[in-house]
Amino acid sequence: MQTRSKIFDDMSQLMTNAMGVAQGARAEAETAMKSLVDRWMADRDLVTREEFDAVRAMAVKAREENETLKARIATLEQKLG
Repeated sequence: MQTRSKIFDDMSQLMTNAMGVAQGARAEAETAMKSLVDRWMADRDLVTREEFDAVRAMAVKAREENETLKARIATLEQKLG
């Protein structure tokens, strides 16, 4: 019975080691994929969320100013003619 227990212990140790190797490979694959995605995004010259929000705010402000100026022009045109 001692031999049988030793075989199971050895198989258990082998499976534990295999799981450790698999987890290491998974972590390495995740790191490589993240690096690849980061490099791809850097090559695309994409803007950050902060840059996008800043430009959007500028566009909203410009649109509001444009509407204000349209109203002033309409008022002045009414007064002139």
